[in-house]
Amino acid sequence: MEEASIVYRCRKCRQIVATDSSVQRHDPGSGEQAFFSWKKRSNNDDAKPRECSSIFVEPMQWMNGVQDGSVEGKLLCNVCQARLGSFNWSGLQCSCGAWVNPAFQLHKNRLDATTLVVSDREK
Repeated sequence: MEEASIVYRCRKCRQIVATDSSVQRHDPGSGEQAFFSWKKRSNNDDAKPRECSSIFVEPMQWMNGVQDGSVEGKLLCNVCQARLGSFNWSGLQCSCGAWVNPAFQLHKNRLDATTLVVSDREK
């Protein structure tokens, strides 16, 4: 039997930064309705929820600012120092409108997602 797993890599240097098992799932928020009225992009009450532009993960050892005791900061690739996202122990709002607390946010446009297939013989 084969098992598939998603691995997220830094788009710049291809270093593995997260796996599907470390991703924190969240229910989509109410999209544009969740933002303050001055941030709304349309007056349409039937606005569709937006797709998440980031993934939220558990804190990991490679996250330097998290280990230093900072409350918020940038998440940089441990190898090439490319900015991959940000973190905030108080939480951040996802692009879908959901509030994630605590938040360790990695932007999808800074990552490559690769599917790995592991067979029973390799385990």
